Amino acid sequence: MKAFERKQLLERIERESATVGASIPEQITIQGEQIDLQEFVFEIRRRDTIPPGERERVEQAKKNLRRERLQRKQRIEDEPITYEEGDRLTEAIIGIDRALNELESLGPVDIEGEAQAQEAADRKRWMKFLQKALGHADDNSGHGVGGRR
Repeated sequence: MKAFERKQLLERIERESATVGASIPEQITIQGEQIDLQEFVFEIRRRDTIPPGERERVEQAKKNLRRERLQRKQRIEDEPITYEEGDRLTEAIIGIDRALNELESLGPVDIEGEAQAQEAADRKRWMKFLQKALGHADDNSGHGVGGRR
């Protein structure tokens, strides 16, 4: 493959619109294991909420897909391959990106719990800011101004 062809394929992968109209591969081999990717993504997307056990499975799948994407991209960048092989790798990467987009767009499992955690984190940051602003950054009492809560 010529250098300019390699560059074109890599640019195609990184294009914002690359996944528009792209389809998720029916099957993909990741780390030597054949996975029904399209079926997996559609099964997960079909549910209203994802149970905690399934969430771990989805997170692991996303991690594996990212790793596979990187390996395939590195093959295009570094290995002596034909343009046809590079084109197949590019199409597979775009399909992986499409699957990742679908899996990334899933909402949180526990929306109320997520909101409460976010609110608690915001409150903690605000209290630290106030303590610092009021000169109580070294005060380990944990209480606000004048020792009151």
